[in-house]
Amino acid sequence: MLVIGREVGEVIVIGDDIHIKVVETRDGMVRFGVCAPREVPVHRAEVYKRIKAGEARKVKMA
Repeated sequence: MLVIGREVGEVIVIGDDIHIKVVETRDGMVRFGVCAPREVPVHRAEVYKRIKAGEARKVKMA
């Protein structure tokens, strides 16, 4: 895991076309803005897990 320190307004770039911007920090919480191509899915981890669990159920039913 790469750990990067950033200030509000600073950006992390992944590849050529994914940008993650630190939008705000408040009370121990960090808010990010993610700019990525439409074909790149971007989800919070808990949402991603639900999507994958739903896909696994569909495969078992087929």
